[in-house]
Parts: sequence; structure tokens; C-alpha cells
Amino acid sequence: MASRITQLPGFTDKDLDFIVSHAARGTSEPDRLKRAIVEDDKLRIAMVSDPSLFEQVMNDDEVFLRVTPTLYFEILLRKAHGELQVANYTVERAGRENIPVFDTDKVLEFMKRPGIIEYLATMLASFMRIRSYVVPVRVRRGVRRRVRYNDMDVDSLIRFASDADPMERFGYYKRIGDVCLFVSGVFPGHTYRDYAQMAGGKPAPASRSWRMRRSVEDYERDGTRFYRLAQEHPTAKTVELVGVFGTLRENFVAARKPLTYMANRFLHAQKQQLFGSSPG
Repeated sequence: MASRITQLPGFTDKDLDFIVSHAARGTSEPDRLKRAIVEDDKLRIAMVSDPSLFEQVMNDDEVFLRVTPTLYFEILLRKAHGELQVANYTVERAGRENIPVFDTDKVLEFMKRPGIIEYLATMLASFMRIRSYVVPVRVRRGVRRRVRYNDMDVDSLIRFASDADPMERFGYYKRIGDVCLFVSGVFPGHTYRDYAQMAGGKPAPASRSWRMRRSVEDYERDGTRFYRLAQEHPTAKTVELVGVFGTLRENFVAARKPLTYMANRFLHAQKQQLFGSSPG
């Protein structure tokens, strides 16, 4: 059996039953096949990429009674990977226009890197439930104020990361990188492009509504920066994600493309239902 290169999300018994029952109907040794899926990355990829799984999850209104969100998103990402292999270009949003970008080779190469699709699936699943926190923030000596924030709030996450004990910063670093990738990939309409910055000039003054948003360049800058910090943190080695964070850091723009393709092609208006209130 092929050994695992990185720490990948584990399938539950429910997930394995679903995979085997739809992608290997009639197998005489289902338990043996389930063990093989867990132990062999190549077999895992082949089984999860089976077209019957995709058809089943797309046509089941109660799909999350049968599979975990992580498996659901991995199935959709594997389907996106297959379709991108025959596409000539990906699409980027610029204002109200969609612009074709001929970068599918780079995107496909990114998606083939070990552990990437599995990580993206786990990341997407994490955004199905947005968590809120109340934390005490020091105002001045002897005075603290309780501040509420949620784990989609990049500015608050950055501030709390800087105040946290160094060994506790990994979770903040990872989440900030994930939020930047998720929003710019799944909800690109909640960003804007800073054309002055792209041209090398000063950022254009933003309207009040724009100041409430981040530009695509903001997300790229912060996503790349915090994936690097996550990669360099000792915890990344412990959880075997150094390589994944390095790949995300080096390919942040390419990393957005399968998320955008998947969301536009398979999720449509269901994005709001799956991920709750949209960012912005």
C-alpha cells in the first residue's frame, strides 16, 4: 500500500460506507476495501473521483445525513479537477466582467500536489459553521474591554495573533490564511481590485462601503503572509502540514481557481445556504 505523504482528513465509517456502496457496488469484501481506501492515497483518489459519487451528492437533498462535509467537498473538488483537465482557461472577475485566464496547466499542477485537495475540502467544511468569541482586550494598565469577534474577521484575527503566546499562534495563522483563500475563492464578489495598486501607484481612495471590504490584493498579501507563518510554526511539523502550507503560500492565486470553479459550477445559490451569512 502507498504510504501517506501528509496528514489527510480521515473518513468516518459513514463516509466509507457511502464510497463503497456507490463506487464499488457488489464488492465481495467491503471491509477490506474500506481499509485499503484509508491506507492507499491512490486508491482513495480513484474512489472519491468516481462519477457515481458526484451524481449522488448532487441529487441528494439530505446528503449530509449520509456523508460528512469534508467528503462532500472533496468529491466536488475531484470533479472540478477532472473538468479543468479539458478546459482551456479559468475565469477571473474584474468589476462586472469575467476575464478568461489561460492558466489551467498551473492550476492542475497545483491540485496534483500531495494533500492539497484534501486540505481544501477540510477548509471548506470548516466554514459551514462560523464561530463567535468574546475575549478581554487590554485598553490600558488594569483596564480590559470585552470584544466580540468571529473567526471570519481577518483584522481581529491578526490583532489577536499578535497578542497571543507564540506557541498558540498557529491556529490564528492557519485560520487567517484560510479565510483569505476562502473569501477570495468562493466569494470573489465580496472583494474588489485595486487597479491603482496593480499599476504600481498608490491605492485609490475607497468609498465607505469599500473600506468595509478587502481588495483581492489584500487577500493575496495576507493569505500568502500567514500561510508562510503557519508553515514556519513548530506545530505545522507536528501535524505534517509544512508541505501543504508551503504549496499554498507559493501558489495562492492558483489555489483560488478550483474554489471559484467549484462554487460557480456546482454550488450556485446554495453557497449562502452552505456557508451561512456571506462575508463582507
